[in-house]
Amino acid sequence: MNHQEVADRVLNAIGKNNIQAAAHCATRLRLVIKDESKIDQQALDDDADVKGTFETNGQYQIIIGPGDVDKVYDALIAKTGLKEATPDDIKAVAAAGKKKNPLMDFLKVLSDIFIPIVPALVAGGLLMALNNVLTAEHLFMAKSVVEVYPGLKGIAEMINAMASAPFTFLPILLGFSATKRFGGNPYLGATMGMIMVLPSLVNGYSVATTMAAGKMVYWNVFGLHVAQAGYQGQVLPVLGVAFILATLEKFFHKHIKGAFDFTFTPMFAIVITGFLTFTIVGPVLRTVSDVLTNGLVGLYNSTGWIGMGIFGLLYSAIVITGLHQTFPAIETQLLANVAKTGGSFIFPVASMANIGQGAATLAIFFATKSQKQKALTSSAGVSALLGITEPAIFGVNLKMKFPFVFAAIASGIASAFLGFFHVLSVAMGPASVIGFISIAAKSIPAFALGGVISFVVAFIPTFIYAKRTLGDDRDQVKSPAPTSTVINVNDEIISAPVTGTSESLKQVNDQVFSAEIMGKGAAIVPSADQVVAPADGIITVTYDSHHAYGIKTTAGAEILIHLGLDTVNLNGEHFTTNVQKGDTVHQGDLLGTFDVAALKAANYDPTVMLVVTNTANYANVERLKVTNVQAGEQLVALTEPAASSVAATTV
Repeated sequence: MNHQEVADRVLNAIGKNNIQAAAHCATRLRLVIKDESKIDQQALDDDADVKGTFETNGQYQIIIGPGDVDKVYDALIAKTGLKEATPDDIKAVAAAGKKKNPLMDFLKVLSDIFIPIVPALVAGGLLMALNNVLTAEHLFMAKSVVEVYPGLKGIAEMINAMASAPFTFLPILLGFSATKRFGGNPYLGATMGMIMVLPSLVNGYSVATTMAAGKMVYWNVFGLHVAQAGYQGQVLPVLGVAFILATLEKFFHKHIKGAFDFTFTPMFAIVITGFLTFTIVGPVLRTVSDVLTNGLVGLYNSTGWIGMGIFGLLYSAIVITGLHQTFPAIETQLLANVAKTGGSFIFPVASMANIGQGAATLAIFFATKSQKQKALTSSAGVSALLGITEPAIFGVNLKMKFPFVFAAIASGIASAFLGFFHVLSVAMGPASVIGFISIAAKSIPAFALGGVISFVVAFIPTFIYAKRTLGDDRDQVKSPAPTSTVINVNDEIISAPVTGTSESLKQVNDQVFSAEIMGKGAAIVPSADQVVAPADGIITVTYDSHHAYGIKTTAGAEILIHLGLDTVNLNGEHFTTNVQKGDTVHQGDLLGTFDVAALKAANYDPTVMLVVTNTANYANVERLKVTNVQAGEQLVALTEPAASSVAATTV
């Protein structure tokens, strides 16, 4: 790669005076653009040295690759006269260029609170769905499974008990997560959650009927009658309580000093918050919550299949704006009161939208002749069908426009179909082709047919339109320079650089890695802090931030080890390194360390990516079927290409 020429082409496409600030990480240029409408996107898409582009959080990112991005960046800085910046600087510039949006800030708060507890809710929800499969009549036969096989009754009851726990004790989970987000002690938040679901209180699900029957029990506090009402299944009251608790705790920390602070702040915060919970905050927000729930159910009932169709048509557009971050809070409320609501209408619509986007992306895969586009659309399309739509929406469909439109139309039609048959989910789960496991048992056939409708209606028009408009879009292949040298590519096994749980790169929450734009490989959710060399070779890339390493193995593989997502922003904090560029290493040698616990505490995803960046030189790059892997164990197999393609050229 000629780094000066690449920098020139990037500047020609973007505009030399159109860049406000520039930085880079291990794989990509990170730019703040003054006017994105002036970018020649087609020129960047056609550039063989640019592996992809996308926009996120006010940054326009151009994927170049490890070992090259820093040199292209240096050339770009020299040609523009811009000041060198760190990713943190870029983040600040991007944020400063945005006007404050209270709505988006509120959505971010909700997202920060609910995302950490979603795994618990999904686990409980899927167990609830499994229990429904075992106990539902007329699903497989006239009688339920447990009626036909009584021996399974105990198992179904155990599953139901486990499924109910996350929703019965939802205030504890929410209290912990929300208090942490508001800057308080999360364990005090969990304590308040426990107080709100004490067994001695009237169960939250029975409060309305108990009040109506005149059987509510009250505390007499200085003549004030305070209802002993629990808050099982409630969301809004817990969020309000967590905010008050965190605010009081910070106030007392500020005004009480030394040992008195340690001793009395938790007590004062809990007793004041607890009193406010049962007298004012809880009752008021319970009423607001009930009105919201009843309003959503009423809206669904009144608009029916037409409302579902409109929601499905707009769902993917809502995802682009980020407004879908509020949906977990709404769904949690609907599912926590499933006896009254019947379930959630949001999940079925989300599933149809994701299937539609995935189908449209796969249609481009079959229509295009560009190998670069095929590589992106194959992985992005499958990911969307499995519920992860960012690579498909932002990497393919929005750029080409018509796939996104056809997918939205398909989602609208399929969602209207589900609305007509009153398909609701009874659990949280993956909004995808396997979403049927979260659907009420009697509605599973209708859900499956809706998925087929969404796929077919999105795929066929997208494919036909693409074949008519794309034409011959083969990648332009440059002839190798006469001074090229031959690289011999041999079979090779790459070992795990860290200990942890192995997973597919497609599961990584980063569209560059999950779409395998940089190459194929494997991901590891780490359980240890040491990073070792995965093979014998030479260190080709290191960074001051110590968050990534590049290695060229003695057999010719080019490996990128990336420690965590967006960890370049930490500027080396929580990382150490033992090697420098040019060092020779042997398999198992210690490259450095990173503090996994500290990354998690700082809200960074610590997942480690091992990517074979010269994947194109191999017939196959395959993650070995291992789950729990130790550092040094075999992880990725590289297969020698056919004889006709063994030789690759480099300039």
